[in-house]
Formats: sequence, structure tokens, C-alpha cells
Amino acid sequence: MATLKETIIELLLKNKRLKAEQLEKAVKIQKEKGIPLRRVLVQQELISEEELLSLLSEQLYMPILHLTRYKFDPEIIKLIPEHIAKQYCLIPLSRIGSSLTVAMADPLNIFALDDLRTLTGCNVEIVLSPQEQILKAIDTQYHPQASDELRTAEFADAHLETKEQEAFLRPGQIDLTSAIKESKEAPIVQLVDLMLAQALKMRASDLHIEPEEDCLRIRYRIDGSLHDMLKLPKANQNAILARLKIISGLDITESRIPQDGRFKVKFETREVDFRVSSLPTTFGQKFVLRALDKSNLSIGLDKLGFSEQPMAVFKEAINKPFGMILVTGPTGSGKSTTLYSVLTQLNTPEKNIITIEDPVEYQIEGITQIQVKPEIGLDFVSGLRSLLRQSPDIILIGEIRDPETSDIAIKAALTGQLVLSTLHTNDALSSITRLVDMGVESFLVASSLIMLCAQRLCRRLCLKCRQPVEIPEKFLESVGFKEKAVFYAAKGCKYCNNTGFYGRIAILEAVIINDAIREMIMKKESVDKIKLYAVTKCGMKTLRDDGFVKVKEGLTTLDEVLRVTKEE
Repeated sequence: MATLKETIIELLLKNKRLKAEQLEKAVKIQKEKGIPLRRVLVQQELISEEELLSLLSEQLYMPILHLTRYKFDPEIIKLIPEHIAKQYCLIPLSRIGSSLTVAMADPLNIFALDDLRTLTGCNVEIVLSPQEQILKAIDTQYHPQASDELRTAEFADAHLETKEQEAFLRPGQIDLTSAIKESKEAPIVQLVDLMLAQALKMRASDLHIEPEEDCLRIRYRIDGSLHDMLKLPKANQNAILARLKIISGLDITESRIPQDGRFKVKFETREVDFRVSSLPTTFGQKFVLRALDKSNLSIGLDKLGFSEQPMAVFKEAINKPFGMILVTGPTGSGKSTTLYSVLTQLNTPEKNIITIEDPVEYQIEGITQIQVKPEIGLDFVSGLRSLLRQSPDIILIGEIRDPETSDIAIKAALTGQLVLSTLHTNDALSSITRLVDMGVESFLVASSLIMLCAQRLCRRLCLKCRQPVEIPEKFLESVGFKEKAVFYAAKGCKYCNNTGFYGRIAILEAVIINDAIREMIMKKESVDKIKLYAVTKCGMKTLRDDGFVKVKEGLTTLDEVLRVTKEE
């Protein structure tokens, strides 16, 4: 049977992925350094490990499994001793009857397979996994407590003084009185400050502070994805959570019900608001801190990075004196940021702008902002009725959720106000159906709407490490990508925390409601028919088409666009 090295060489030549001279050079380096050929190929940037795994998977008919989020079973881990796992670079995943599934970096190592069969008495099924992920999994799964303690100790060692490290890492139970006292001590105060600073440096949009049975887990959401950062000692949980409550203005004695708060920090040259939400869980209160950085609000549409067609539609719509603009999309698709950026452009002394939101995301000077409080009777409906008596020129409604809100918003748009709001629909024109389903008459929908827009956020490729890739023409045809382009894939480097992405970019589907579309709405034509007209006659680009524009510009990957527009 061929070795892994021979198989890799054969695959790369067969697929014309590398030239013979490149392989010869790689083999020479491999012999000189005595390291595996696959590592040389990746280190020399001749091929990415992801692409190499794909080739091996296709050749050997073995699936690929990424271990970063895999939940290991401690009982399964015990089936294979640590020294065997390290020797052959493998880790057990699951056992069903007499079949044991293991993740391996070298699936052609027959000595490893023989040893596993003898050791476990099981038939061995193999999945392919990146070598680095397997080695990391071995360290964390065979020594889970030591691994967590090491990460915590490293974090404390890097940021705290010796006496403060001892205070932070000490064991023991903490009651409420001592929690309040300790929350004001230097190690806890510094630790919370450092967590916030590190999150902002890493461009995190959210901090998740999650109590678990034996630790306090810290995760950051970066470019839309959650990343594990560290695990803190359980003994310090109450003091850390008490500190967060104090700075957020929450009731420190209440732990049975959810609470909401906010606080403001200065970081480098900018001011950042944090919106805080606490939720009671089995092992304590979970906190999520949303970072609201005003510097992310672009002054004007030109700095939002929109494509030409949706940009032109947006500019035309916001110049209308009255009517309704709706931006749709799922939670976290950037709707609020887009609308706030529009408001900053429209925010001039001669205009009275009022917003009603739940909660108020960004606090902007010169704009009247109302936070709804249903517990005292200030909901969207009562708040809207009141603000209409304040002679507004422009109204922002956080979200249209019910028939009463939609009815008042529509009437405001018809009586001289420019109304901006959001809805949760899959595409722009589905907003028409949603409003009609809420009980708004078709003729009112047609008369009030001036623009509909759907939005998604794609992860932006890291320009420092992106690499060109070939994509089969048949696949491009199947997804409707018809133009010629240079395609890029994410690779990963220190600049982007080895994710391959740095920041996010909006893709939009926007259409102006003209007389023809108004007539179709009043005739209760289907959304599909209206969409066909908008695409063929009005030049509207769908979400996927606008995503393809970003792919052609080299700003994101084809896979990323297909991921965020999969419902299209």
C-alpha cells in the first residue's frame, strides 16, 4: 500500500496542482528537515492544508471533520492511551458497537491501525482532520483541567501583578457580601477591564460570559462567529459578575430574573457603549455584552461599501420628503447600523428626528431617542402615538412587530413623515406580504412604501493572506455565476487571528417602489411576479447577485456568499 507521502505526490501531479519541480524542491526540504511532506507543502505556501485534505478525502473516500467545535466524550478518550494518540497523531471520536471512529492526520499508517485494533478490539473507522487540530485536541482532552489552568495562569501572568495573580487564582466559596467587596479589588477590576480591552482590540461585537459547572467561560463574537478565549476559575465567578453588575447599573442583589443595563468606556481614541444583558442559568447568571462603537457608523451612504445599484436606490429613497423605507433581514445582518448611518446623513439642524427603539442601540447627538418600556405602558404603539404629536420630520421605528405598530407607521408615512424601520423577512419584496398579513390594506401599502431593502453581512476576506483558487465551471453554472473572475479563498494569518477573514461587508437587495409596482401591489399580484418585474425592468440585483459582485471584486469568497444567501 502506498504511503501518505507517495499518495500526496501522486494526487498533486494528477490534479496538476503543483509542478514537478515544485514537488522535487518540497521533497528535498522534507528529507533535509525530517518532517512530513504535508507540513513542508503548507509551510512553503504551495498548498493550503484545507485543499490538501480535500484532495485526500476525494481520493481515499474519507470524510473531513474539523475538531474545533467537536464535543468529545471523556469515556471514549480513555479507550486510547495518551502516548498512542501522540505517537500516531490521532484522537478517538465515537464508538458504536464494535466500531471505533478516530480522527487521523495520516490515514495510511497501517502500524497505527494495527495497534488500535489490538488495543481496543474494535474495527477502526477513519475521518481526516487537520494535524494542528488533532494535537490541540489531545492536549485539551487528556489534560482538560491543566489546560484551562494553564490558559488562565498565562492570562493572569501576562496582565496582573504577582500579588494580584494570587488573589485572582485563590480557591474558595464567595458569598454575596464578599463578592461585592472583591468586585472592587484590583485583580477583579483589572481583569474585567482587560477582558473589555482585549475584546475591542480583536474587533469583537459581543462578549459572552457563561457560567459552567466548574469554570467561567469567556467567548468573543468576531465577524459573526463565536471564539473561545479562556476559562476562569469558578471561585472568582461571583466577584466578576458582581463587577459587571456594578458598572452596568444592575441590581446586584437580584439573580433570579433577567436584567438589562449599559455602560460606556473610553478605548484608545474612541468612546464605546456596551449594552449588557444578564440571564439566570443553571450554574449562575450568563452575561452578554454588545459593543456599540459609534466609529462604525459611517456619515453618509458612500462610506458603507454598498454596490452601485443599491447605493443609487438608497440615495433616491432618502431624498423623498415622506414615505416608508423598510430594511429587512435576520438578527445581526446590520440593519440598525445601515439605518443609523442614514440618520447621521439626514441629521441636520432644520430636521426633527425621533427614534423609538427596543433597546436604543447607538446614542446620537441631535436626535431624540425613546427607549420602549412595556412594564410602564410605554410600548411601540403608545410611544408612536405620542411622538407624532412632537412634529417629527423623520421617524425611526426599531422594528415593526404587530398590526398596531404597522398601522400607525403607515399612516405617519402617508401624512408627511419619512419613516424608517425594519422587518424580519427573507428578501425585500416579501415585506409587502408581511404588511398585508398584519392587516394593512394593499392600497395603503402601495401608497406608503417608497423603498424596500434586504441586507446580509458577509465576512470580508483578509487581504494580507487571501489566495486565489480554481472553481469548476459546472459548479459556477449550477449557482448562477456567469461572469469571469479571479476567485479567492480564506487562508489565515496573524493579522486576522488565523481566520482568513477581517471584518464584514454588506450585500443588499434594494428596489424603489414605482407606479407599476404600486399597481401590482393593489392588484395583489404574487411576490414572485413583482420580483421578476423588479429584476427585469427595474434592474434590481438580488442578494446573491450583489454577493457575486463582491466576489468578483475579491472582497469575499463564493462559499461565504452562498452561505448567507442559502434561502434564496
